[in-house]
Amino acid sequence: MRFRLAPTPAQERGLLVWNLAVEQHQHWRPGRASAPGYGEQSRQLTEARREFAWLAAGSQTVQQQALRDFAQAMAGFFAGTHRRPTWRKAGVHEGFRIVGKRGQHWDVRRLSRKTGEVWVPKVGWVRFRWSRQVPDSAKSFRVNRDRAGRWHVAFAVIPPRIDGPGTGEIVGVDRGVAVSAALSTGEKLTVPGLRDTEAKRLRRLQRRLARAKRGSNRRARVKIAIARIKARETDRRKDWVEKTSTQLATEFDVIRVEDLKIKNMVRSARGTIAAPGTNVRAKAGLNRSIHAAGWGLLVNRLEQKAPGRVEKINPAYTSQICHACGHCAAESRESQAVFRCRACGHTDHADVNAAKNIAAGRAVTARGALQPPGGAVNREPQPALTSG
Repeated sequence: MRFRLAPTPAQERGLLVWNLAVEQHQHWRPGRASAPGYGEQSRQLTEARREFAWLAAGSQTVQQQALRDFAQAMAGFFAGTHRRPTWRKAGVHEGFRIVGKRGQHWDVRRLSRKTGEVWVPKVGWVRFRWSRQVPDSAKSFRVNRDRAGRWHVAFAVIPPRIDGPGTGEIVGVDRGVAVSAALSTGEKLTVPGLRDTEAKRLRRLQRRLARAKRGSNRRARVKIAIARIKARETDRRKDWVEKTSTQLATEFDVIRVEDLKIKNMVRSARGTIAAPGTNVRAKAGLNRSIHAAGWGLLVNRLEQKAPGRVEKINPAYTSQICHACGHCAAESRESQAVFRCRACGHTDHADVNAAKNIAAGRAVTARGALQPPGGAVNREPQPALTSG
């Protein structure tokens, strides 16, 4: 649960500890003595707070929690589940986390209908915009600042699951660029992006940024203006995802989506110096459109709100199958929006037709055989091969 927070300069003081911890581990290499862990770094922090008044002015709770988070991040890196922790950049990753018992280490109170306060160690009561009730089950919160200079406070709570209608209704969701989400019911949903005036202003600011001198005040002002426009676009996308995922989780018992490998789909086509890529700019534009459509975020929120009710279907040829007769032909999709079956003449919106195939769990092999959700059942028996 995230709320807008009033900015306070004292809240940035826990950041330096993370960067100091990263610096210590940058000098460690395999074969050397082990890098300092949380216990050793915590002891060094205590000594540094005695020596430097500016460090002691910050909250020790915040600084120690930053060390705990760093130790957990390094454990994930050595386990091979996460990437190596990197530097926190000013204006990008500014923030800290508070963990503890509510009422003892931190607390929240409501002042008015739209205003609340959160207690931050060494900072005091910080106001935030009260848009909903903060659950008593919250045991931690994070304070961070985005690129646009906006501060937020996010309370860690497990949201309640959304129950379906219980009617057995199944919906298929086809994710695209022109139509962000086409439903098998015929509904077409699109992420609200920037308005024309906002897009024009963004292009002007980007040209101005290219002409600005690095390190100048003018460049800093332009970067903040660009960040505010992009933050507005991000907020609209997240709001659309929240509303759409709640609608789907409430109205349908089973939600079927394509099993897309988005990380592979948005890889750069730049290539290398020895083997440069082709159509690099066109591929970059497609990647931006995929990110702007919120493909991954929509499925993540669906899985969180409707656990166990989201099914992922093999996306192979779902856009080329006729939902009416099952005929598969690439020529049936005449354009991005038009699907006209070459066998039976059935006509439909291409994305809606694909969504209907997804709802039915349809996929085909390269040979054109229609496949059920569990896989092929008409394969010839294969001999059991034994070694030796």
